[in-house]
Amino acid sequence: MNTAPQNRAGLAILFVLIGVGAISINDMLIKQLSGGYPLHQIVFARSAIGIIISLGLVKLEGGWHLLRTKHPGLHVLRGVLVVIANMAFFLALAALPLAEATALFFAAPLFITLLSIPILGEKVGVMRLSAVAVGFVGVVIMQRPWAGDEALHASRLVLLLPVLAAITYALNQLMTRKLGVTAKASVLSLYIQAVFIVVSVAFYLIAGDGRFVDETSMASMQFLLRPWVWPAPGDGWVFWGLGLNAAIIGYCLSQAYRMADAATVAPFEYVGLPLAVFWGFVIFRDLPSWEVWVGIALILGSGLFVFLRERQKARTITRAQGGRR
Repeated sequence: MNTAPQNRAGLAILFVLIGVGAISINDMLIKQLSGGYPLHQIVFARSAIGIIISLGLVKLEGGWHLLRTKHPGLHVLRGVLVVIANMAFFLALAALPLAEATALFFAAPLFITLLSIPILGEKVGVMRLSAVAVGFVGVVIMQRPWAGDEALHASRLVLLLPVLAAITYALNQLMTRKLGVTAKASVLSLYIQAVFIVVSVAFYLIAGDGRFVDETSMASMQFLLRPWVWPAPGDGWVFWGLGLNAAIIGYCLSQAYRMADAATVAPFEYVGLPLAVFWGFVIFRDLPSWEVWVGIALILGSGLFVFLRERQKARTITRAQGGRR
């Protein structure tokens, strides 16, 4: 792929802020539903609605011919990465407070900055790498390695689920940067929704009757494997809201990472941290523990430092190019 990626930072930042706002609402709604519905049913419903909206966006962006691709394998791999990231994070939501799960997941921008070096060939200096290391210290603090299992409100495995989600999400966004050179955001979003539908139908065929789970199973496993049920009358609007959010998230984040460098866009995803604290308190009456507050401060501070260094670098390059003219 020889065509240079678009680099419209301002518009990319707007798209990522809209996408992150939609994600925060999405996470809050899924946590609300996690006590009564299986994850694969929620994923199927939101993706079925989201793919219809994405088809409309494909038509608006140029027509059905855009769906043809020279890289079907990469689109499928990207979709699988998104599925793993979402399912790992949503399983954590069933057992962890919203703010804590979100804070652990926000290692993703750190991974994006780190992995952009080998995958995209982007240059990341010593200061930015040091800031990334500080952010990972925050992740370790939130894992509370000094605490015994009885002092934790979830198992060690559950605490690692948002970190797994962060790694796979980072890989997905870096692949978006590569595929975005030739593919529209609507197409990138549609392929993701399609993979979600395939995976959720497979879960239904294998475990949709609830045969693999009972009331003694931990909360995350119940959320993953409980049987499908018909939505309660008051929950219908929640499923429709999730579908709309799925389309918004897929489109906006795909656009953001098509338009600007990963290290420029990623720090703005930190807006999701205060939004998670807000929804966690307003809806679920949860406030983060001191370890989570410390982790949030370290991750947020390191992310902002990385962003400021990136902007300083961009301004220096711009001035140098202007001088050569």
